Amino acid sequence: MLSQSVRYFIPEPSHWPIFGSAALLSMASGAASWLNGWAPGKYVLFAGLAILIYMLVGWFHAVARESEGGRYNKQVDVSFRWGMSWFIFSEVMFFAAFFGALFYMRVLSVPWLGDLEQKLLWPDFNPTWPASGPGLKDPFTPMAAWGIPALNTLLLLSSGVTVTWAHWGLLKNNRGQLIGGLVLTIALGLAFLGFQIYEYGYAYQNLNLKLTTGAYGATFFLLTGFHGLHVTIGTIMLMTILGRCLAGHFRPDHHFGFEGVAWYWHFVDVVWLGLFIFVYWL
Repeated sequence: MLSQSVRYFIPEPSHWPIFGSAALLSMASGAASWLNGWAPGKYVLFAGLAILIYMLVGWFHAVARESEGGRYNKQVDVSFRWGMSWFIFSEVMFFAAFFGALFYMRVLSVPWLGDLEQKLLWPDFNPTWPASGPGLKDPFTPMAAWGIPALNTLLLLSSGVTVTWAHWGLLKNNRGQLIGGLVLTIALGLAFLGFQIYEYGYAYQNLNLKLTTGAYGATFFLLTGFHGLHVTIGTIMLMTILGRCLAGHFRPDHHFGFEGVAWYWHFVDVVWLGLFIFVYWL
């Protein structure tokens, strides 16, 4: 134990990155060929997805085994915290780019297209938001804020409370509160995804709102869709942590695996608040 306290842990060479690379290659090539009309491409895509799941399960198990084996000292813990912080920062920049595109369309490009010179090209274009764009006359109805979006906001805000409650339980070594809080958080995340799937179906069938509906449709589905992907990833991460908690992992003084997932989930909550305000409400 003395050597572990003064030396930085260096993991043994791992084969899991090779599986990850093969999975990403299969998924990217399969999706591209499927979209270009090669029917077997979908099987290559699903094979890559299966390899990715196998890699994640195996790699997570290896990391959990190292953590529970006492190989991670405080120096390693600090490195994990910095790594997760930079990862979340990269995600902030990812969504900042999409919010920037939304700002550009709403505040700059749409009014520019309504100038006198552009009116000569598109005399019937109304330069107000939400807009599909000049030359796109297919009518659509924007998504209202005070329905499923408001309900999903309540669900995600509640999930932020339950995951914090679970964290308090871990700090007090109350395993029942820890597991109960995680189960509630996962249930709220799954409910959010279910309502979002229903919202998308309703938008397509009843509002004629699609990804191809010009500027509004593109920004709406890209922003909410990528956020839904992040909620899905966060829910899988929470399920993984729940499994570790059921196995007796984590202690009040050693549980960054839990904390890192909680950080990510709070980030997902904050991004949704921005989406609700700037995509649905304003």
